[in-house]
Amino acid sequence: MAKIVLGLGTSHTPMLNAAAEEWRLFEELDRARPQRHKDGRPCRYEDLLRVADDRIEQALAPERLAARHAEAMAALAALTESLRGAELDTLIVIGDDQKEIYHDANMPSLLIYHGSTIANLPLRRRVPGPEWHRRPEWSQRASARYYEATAPRDYPVDSALAKHLIAALVEGDFDIACADRLPEGEGEGHAFGFVHRRLMEGMALPIVPVFLNTYFPPNQPTPRRCYRLGQAIRAAVEAYPGTARIGIVASGGLSHFTVDEALDGEIIRALRGKDAGALMALPREKLNSGSSEIRNWICAAGALEHLDLRWIRYVPGYRTPAGTGTGMCFAEWG
Repeated sequence: MAKIVLGLGTSHTPMLNAAAEEWRLFEELDRARPQRHKDGRPCRYEDLLRVADDRIEQALAPERLAARHAEAMAALAALTESLRGAELDTLIVIGDDQKEIYHDANMPSLLIYHGSTIANLPLRRRVPGPEWHRRPEWSQRASARYYEATAPRDYPVDSALAKHLIAALVEGDFDIACADRLPEGEGEGHAFGFVHRRLMEGMALPIVPVFLNTYFPPNQPTPRRCYRLGQAIRAAVEAYPGTARIGIVASGGLSHFTVDEALDGEIIRALRGKDAGALMALPREKLNSGSSEIRNWICAAGALEHLDLRWIRYVPGYRTPAGTGTGMCFAEWG
């Protein structure tokens, strides 16, 4: 039978595509975007600034930003090294879509892509919203690293495994949307582009893209649903004929755009302890905005129950005095 032999988790924040000295520049964007308190209530940047811990300012010293940037880069490089040495046949990528491909007219809660390839387009070939062109150059440069530099590239997809997963999950009473192509002229979103461009560094390993609508109400899957989906994916893989070596990667998270070290610590403790109950009971009001991507990790954890957590690194990526940034996390199971 096929087996899941490797699990990876990685944040995919644009902070990982930027230099350490550029992290403080994110304040311009954070002041403009909607924010949330740690308890999930919507707010503005100024509201976060009023209640922020004074010690956050210390974390923004240039030498501390440089140290955290280096720690995150080292963790990402370690994941790439493990992936290269794992001799996988396929990598299942669990990620979200932030209205890059799917929109309000059709926003699937769970979707598996089963085309023979999936395209990654250079940023200049994409069609971003009008606000994109008003972003500063450093921000556009960071976002461009999710995508091919000059020409589109079609990355291989393990279509046979994808179709097997769809059939097995439907048999298991999961209502799975499916797609065998992207809309004309569009390419994969940043959650998948980060895996191809930064984690895989362009290697041609086939993937199976699994999309969760982590971000947009009203049909975000519950933490319980995400965990059970991961369990069902593992069962489906183990029922797949042959001896394929399969990996799983969760792309995204942890807390952002407000860094919540307490929430992230709770998740890390649950991952270390294989505490399925704690992961499934995470409060949904805290899993919104960027923190919604924690669902991808919950799903991966369900699929990786049989493997040991080899290591996990957490980098609280503060970038403004208001405590905005990303709780960056990197992990390997095997």
